[in-house]
Amino acid sequence: MRILLASRNAGKLREFEALLPGVELVPWPAEAPDIPEDGAFFQDNALQKATFAQAWWAGQGAVPVDGVLADDSGLCVDALWGGPGVLSARFAQGLAQDAKNRKLLALMPEGAARTARFVCVLAWVPRGGAARTFSGSVEGALALEPRGAGGFGYDPLFVPEGHAATFGELGPEVKHALSHRGRAARAFLAGL
Repeated sequence: MRILLASRNAGKLREFEALLPGVELVPWPAEAPDIPEDGAFFQDNALQKATFAQAWWAGQGAVPVDGVLADDSGLCVDALWGGPGVLSARFAQGLAQDAKNRKLLALMPEGAARTARFVCVLAWVPRGGAARTFSGSVEGALALEPRGAGGFGYDPLFVPEGHAATFGELGPEVKHALSHRGRAARAFLAGL
């Protein structure tokens, strides 16, 4: 199966390559336009990305793909009213990820509960078919400081429920078994 991944995010591409064995992933081309994501909810953004990517790809006369897969995901922190949420990728824009992580921790109210969750919604648009979505989430808490060099994004901050290590400290196999993206990817594979 050959799938266009509607993302230029190298971290997401690496994770999907591990989570979707046997699937040939075609990353969003560098020369392609930026994919819009201005929805209020993860599902809105994932569907917007997938349908935009499908229309653009079809208009290029490019090598056919079996479908387009788009991901919208983010970190939702209870003490920050669910933020950064759908704005996770654009939170503290212009800062390097380590600085974003530290800024997020600095926004935490003194003594507030550190409960959080990662959410992922995948939108799948098969060639000639209707869009479908698949979701996954994982509950956990924010660490007091970034820990670990694995993963990407907010992984060094997030401690999944039942564990003492952050996603940044856990190995990829453990992270993929627990993560929001891993759960959504397994739902996607089961739904094909």
